[in-house]
Amino acid sequence: MATYAIGDIQGCFTSLTALLKRIAFDPASDRLWLVGDLVNRGPDSLQTLRFVRDLGAAAVTVLGNHDIYLLMVAYGSVRSRGKDDTIQAVLDAPDREELLGWLRRRPLMHVENGFAMVHAGLLPGWTVAQARSLAREVEGALAGPYYVDLLNHMWGSEPAAWRDDLQDYERMRVIVNAMTRMRFCTPEGVMDFKVKGEVAKAPKGYLPWFEVAGRRSADTPVVFGHWSALGLRVEPNLLALDSGCLWGRELTAVRLEDRKVFQVACPGLSQGKLKPS
Repeated sequence: MATYAIGDIQGCFTSLTALLKRIAFDPASDRLWLVGDLVNRGPDSLQTLRFVRDLGAAAVTVLGNHDIYLLMVAYGSVRSRGKDDTIQAVLDAPDREELLGWLRRRPLMHVENGFAMVHAGLLPGWTVAQARSLAREVEGALAGPYYVDLLNHMWGSEPAAWRDDLQDYERMRVIVNAMTRMRFCTPEGVMDFKVKGEVAKAPKGYLPWFEVAGRRSADTPVVFGHWSALGLRVEPNLLALDSGCLWGRELTAVRLEDRKVFQVACPGLSQGKLKPS
């Protein structure tokens, strides 16, 4: 039995199946940890969603920003961005509501066997236990009867920092943005959402969230994706797994028991005009 953590798929189903063949994945005995962004921009979002859902307990996936974006478009919170999106097949599918219902009930954060998994990151002032508790607040709201109302208030980048006294939609927006969108923040935990490139391009006064001195989650290895320009990093307290499959680089799996890396080459996007997000 092995547990494989896999980076952002974003609808690249052919690459996913090639990677599962490479690791000889057996759903009867192995488990997959998926860092989120199952959908969008790659060619096979619908097939990817159906496949991961059908794996049942053999796969755990956390919500990524593109997964939440799909939910927001589906329930009228935002309009589709158009040609960059590849989610229309999901929206038109006969099993659309079943798939969307399954997706909105995925966790925002997963903690197990000494690892914590989240799509983007954790604010430096959060312990793993605190972050997991905050994630449950959002998960409960998305799984509850008023999820459409929440999705209608989730868009936006403010507030840009956490405060314990935040309430209602502002509170949930900060939690979601930190866990699904953050790359850079200040040592005080103020997030930036404009810069998406390499670490060297950090805005003045900002640094990668995982490099903040005294980060309170540093005692637990964090498994995350989201940041294709960062690339693969396997460090004692960090597994960064978005190795740019969508952009013609690799789709990566790391076996958590021994941190062995497995990769397959990806064809990438044919149009080549999109920017990482």
